[in-house]
Amino acid sequence: MIRKEELTLVKEWDKTFAKSDKVDHRKVTFVNRYGITLAADMYIPKDAEGKLPAIAVSGPFGAVKEQCSGLYAQTMAERGFLTIAFDPSFTGESGGQPRYMASPDINTEDFMAAVDFLSLNDRVDPDRIGIIGICGWGGMAINTAALDTRIKATVASTMYDMTRVNANGYFDSEDSEEQRYAHRAALCAQRLADLKAGEYALGGGVIDPLPDDAPYFVKDYHSYYKTDRGYHSRSLNSNGGWNVIGCESFMNQPILKYSNEIRSAVMVMHGDKAHSFYFGKDAYENMINGNKYTDNKELLVIEGATHTDLYDGGENNAIPFDKLQAFFEKYL
Repeated sequence: MIRKEELTLVKEWDKTFAKSDKVDHRKVTFVNRYGITLAADMYIPKDAEGKLPAIAVSGPFGAVKEQCSGLYAQTMAERGFLTIAFDPSFTGESGGQPRYMASPDINTEDFMAAVDFLSLNDRVDPDRIGIIGICGWGGMAINTAALDTRIKATVASTMYDMTRVNANGYFDSEDSEEQRYAHRAALCAQRLADLKAGEYALGGGVIDPLPDDAPYFVKDYHSYYKTDRGYHSRSLNSNGGWNVIGCESFMNQPILKYSNEIRSAVMVMHGDKAHSFYFGKDAYENMINGNKYTDNKELLVIEGATHTDLYDGGENNAIPFDKLQAFFEKYL
């Protein structure tokens, strides 16, 4: 029998964005195939009738649904879609022990469990379901689209390939056998240190205070996670971060291997000023290379946008919600 874990869910509105008067909002829960109960915010257009197209949203990697995934979900609900923004396993209000762990398999399953939940919802047309993944969850979204044939449309926004960055470092600067070996050895030593200590050491979230010589992408993250713009008390990135060993298995798991077998529609959306732009460009090229279904694949480049500009729009409202709406209306 599938059992739900009892979760403690916050009742008051505690998002980093204002509540819309155009949608109805409530908390929901669902269970993935590992038995972990996930918490989500559901947004439904007010006065909507009949079965609706639906979108599940998650990300960024280390964020919570009260941050940008909730903003995406609420905004798309204003535009006619039933949406959910969910906390991945081991994070936020979702279940799973120990906390602050990540897994390429479990996190892909989180998206598939969201599709399960939407498919069985009385308000949803199960043949019109899409997903949006932000930052590290953009890569997860593409991986899920390669696995889940029920998904009709996918958007990967300002995406990271978490397997690539864990194995190769930022900008592939540690892409050698010697550096990967050293990284693996350090993580194995940390496992024993954690067991001896009886607790998992945290890797630290976004650095604060910000050093004067911080790289520009660290400054970009700080401007979101460590300021009133995007700080949230449950966000890993805003606080202590993942466990040091939390992402260990990503080093050996290339999640985008079968992306060129995706038949459904996919849009990779990235800012050309984002430090992560190379992830989006390469993911798109890999996805269409040898793919028999390229007419419904798109790389949407947002000129002048940084990585976090596509979290909440930044100073210039950089998120092209009109184009997202048109994309999902076309393919859902």
